[in-house]
Amino acid sequence: MSERINPITPAGFSALRAEYDRLFREERPKVVEIVSWAAGNGDRSENGDYIYGRQRLREIDRKLGKLSRQMKVAKVIDPAKQEDRSRVFFGANVTLVDEDDNQRVITLVGDDEADASRARIGWNSPLARSLRGARVGDLRTVQLPGGAKEWEIAGIEYPPTS
Repeated sequence: MSERINPITPAGFSALRAEYDRLFREERPKVVEIVSWAAGNGDRSENGDYIYGRQRLREIDRKLGKLSRQMKVAKVIDPAKQEDRSRVFFGANVTLVDEDDNQRVITLVGDDEADASRARIGWNSPLARSLRGARVGDLRTVQLPGGAKEWEIAGIEYPPTS
């Protein structure tokens, strides 16, 4: 089974790469040094530094593996290069208005960089899937845990071209 391609913004990919590099170049060597030092202190069965260090090393290696897999399937897409700016595609800043005239602006980003508290919605979320290809004035219904909610697309913006 092949893994799915995961769209990501250039900034999101840079953040993944920076986290990978930080763990690999800074944190992992420090922990390896502590484990080596602790191993030289004799009995490892009751050596807290050794036991904690080995555990932390496994955590770092798992995180490095996860980041490596994320970067491997990531497809960097620059929203500023979107040619059809009249429709909702990856990287769009979308202004939505609900039935009560409440307005909200969201940005469609890769799933690995989604952050609902900052209105950054993952590309494969139900809301993002319902908005794909929409134009200003279109109505879209989203099935939420609390029931269906209808949104009107009031605006679509993309980052300026470089």
